[in-house]
Amino acid sequence: MSINILAIESSCDETSAAVIKDGKIYSNFIANQTVHEQYGGVVPELASRAHQENIVPVVDQALKKAGITQNDLTAVAFTQSPGLIGSLLVGSCFAKAMALALDLPLIAVQHMDAHVMANFIDDPQPTFPFLCLTVSGGHTQIVLCKGHLHMEIIGKTLDDAAGEAFDKTAKLLGLPYPGGPLIDKYAQQGNPHRFTFSEPQIPGLDFSFSGLKTGILYFLQDNLKKDPRFIENNLHDICASVQERIISILMNKFIKAARETGATQVGIAGGVSANSGLRKAMLAAGEREGWQVFIPKFEYCTDNAAMIAMTAHYKYLAGEFVGLDVVPSPR
Repeated sequence: MSINILAIESSCDETSAAVIKDGKIYSNFIANQTVHEQYGGVVPELASRAHQENIVPVVDQALKKAGITQNDLTAVAFTQSPGLIGSLLVGSCFAKAMALALDLPLIAVQHMDAHVMANFIDDPQPTFPFLCLTVSGGHTQIVLCKGHLHMEIIGKTLDDAAGEAFDKTAKLLGLPYPGGPLIDKYAQQGNPHRFTFSEPQIPGLDFSFSGLKTGILYFLQDNLKKDPRFIENNLHDICASVQERIISILMNKFIKAARETGATQVGIAGGVSANSGLRKAMLAAGEREGWQVFIPKFEYCTDNAAMIAMTAHYKYLAGEFVGLDVVPSPR
C-alpha cells in the first residue's frame, strides 16, 4: 500500500500544500501574499486572513497535480511550530478537520527541522552524520543530524537572525520589502571590500547579529551627514560589503563546527540559503575542507510544504502521530 501524505505549511506568509508518495514529492504549490509589501514587513492579521482565502485552492491544486483525491490519502501533516500563531492556526485547524473527516492519522512537523529535511528531497541525499547551516529571517542554527528525526542544535543566534540582518539593512537602505534578495542582487555588482564592518567575537558556535545591525546603522548615519546621497552613490558597494560580513560570520562558525564534529557531509537550508553569495561560499569552503556539499533547489529554500511532507514521511514510518488536541506554538 502506498503512503500518500498531504502536507500543509502556513507558518508565516506563504500558504503551501504538497503531496508526497512513498518518499517522493509529486506536487508543491505555494500561494504568496503581496499585501505585506506596502507595510515593509509581514502583518500577522493580514497573513492569517490570506491563509484562510488560499488554503482550499492550494490544497486542491496539490492533490490534482499529484493525480490523487483526498480518499487516496494515508495521512495529513502540518506545520505546528514555530511561526505566527494566527497563520499556524489556519493550517493546523484545516489539517485537523481534514484528518478527522477522512479518519486519517495526523502528523505535526517542526518548521526548522523541515528546513533541514529539504536536503533529502532530491538525489543525491546526505548520509549521517550531516551538518546543516539553517539560516532564515527568524532563525540561525547549526544543526547536527544523526538521523532523519534525530537533530541536535549545536550553535544558534543569541539575538537576531542572519535573515533579519539582511532585511533590516535593506530597510535602512530604503529598499522595498522583501529586501534581502535585493541586497544579494546589488551585491553582485559591488566591491565587497570597499567598506569594513566588524565581526562579533562570540565564543563557541553561537552567533550574534545585533551588534552588526547597530554598526551598519551608525555607519550609514555618519556618512549621510557628510553626503546626503551617500547611499544612492554607493549602494552596490554597501550591499556587497554587508553581505560579505554576514556570510563570513556564518561560514567561520560553520567551518569551526565541521572541524569540531568531524562532519564531511554538510549543507545549508532556510530562506537565506537562496542567497547566491552564501551558496558560493559554502561550495568554496567545501573544496578547501574536503566536504560533500548539499544545497536544496531554490523552491525548497523558502517556506514550502514539500519540506514538511518529507519530514512527515519519516514521521509516518516511525509512527509519530498526534491527536486532535494538538495545538500550534509560535516558538
